[in-house]
Amino acid sequence: MDQLSVDHLLGIQQLTPQDIQLIHTTADQFKEVINRPIKKVPSLRDITIANLFFENSTRTKLSFELAEKRLSADVVNFSAAQSSVKKGETLIDTVNNILAMKVDIVVMRHPNPGAGVFLSKHINARIVNAGDGAHEHPTQALLDSYSIKERLGSLEGKKVVIVGDILHSRVALSNIYCLQKLGAQVMVCGPATLIPRHIKDLGVLVELDLKKALQWCDVANMLRVQNERMDISYFPSVREYVQQYGVTRKLLDSLDKEIVIMHPGPINRGVEITSEVADSSQAIILNQVENGVAIRMAVLYLIASKIQHHD
Repeated sequence: MDQLSVDHLLGIQQLTPQDIQLIHTTADQFKEVINRPIKKVPSLRDITIANLFFENSTRTKLSFELAEKRLSADVVNFSAAQSSVKKGETLIDTVNNILAMKVDIVVMRHPNPGAGVFLSKHINARIVNAGDGAHEHPTQALLDSYSIKERLGSLEGKKVVIVGDILHSRVALSNIYCLQKLGAQVMVCGPATLIPRHIKDLGVLVELDLKKALQWCDVANMLRVQNERMDISYFPSVREYVQQYGVTRKLLDSLDKEIVIMHPGPINRGVEITSEVADSSQAIILNQVENGVAIRMAVLYLIASKIQHHD
């Protein structure tokens, strides 16, 4: 059996193109499984997985939980919002307590960039990064690239634009790394205040005009406008953002080709995209959700297959 070149999934940056292909082909097999009447496989029956969410993320957490249950793993859920982390317990203490329960894999979402890397050096369990601050969100990029491949056949030479708040997004960075490793060209588009200064160093094109960006691309990945960041320092108002960077049916129809629309969710309908666009045949947003479970099953399965059980 093919194996990943890494012991943990900390970020896309550490993966080879072969790793990404292996995760995608493994997800193909699991996608068949989740479309059967009996959706479970016993693959991870002896594996215990802890979901550690130090930040709320309903959708990612649900997707991982579903993936774990479909693989028949034992699941421990730990939501740091209602826990002793508030009492000043350190990350290491929290994790050691969980490891005392003999956990094999830790799926972690944490507000600090690099939290997963730190953990992987200090504890004896495999780490899957479910988002570290505005840094990486590898499973999102894996499911996004998988969903594009499913719709367009391949990523080689395809043009993908990521639109919106690139600065605060953990989706953007992982997506850039992943798309480039699979041979796609990447552009970012959004208000100048929301584009990181050094993004061009990653070999990414920058375009401030949405219509030009859409005319260039094959796929547009529309990031959620984070309302908590809607303070005056980034742009004047939601209304102005929508006028400049919202995708409407009319805008799509004005292009001379049909592009694919994606969104990591949750959608602010009428802000990044209108309902008409979100629910159209050009959008693959619901495919992304379904593929998310298959991709996370593939990642957990491949990481688990590297664990040596010394019984």
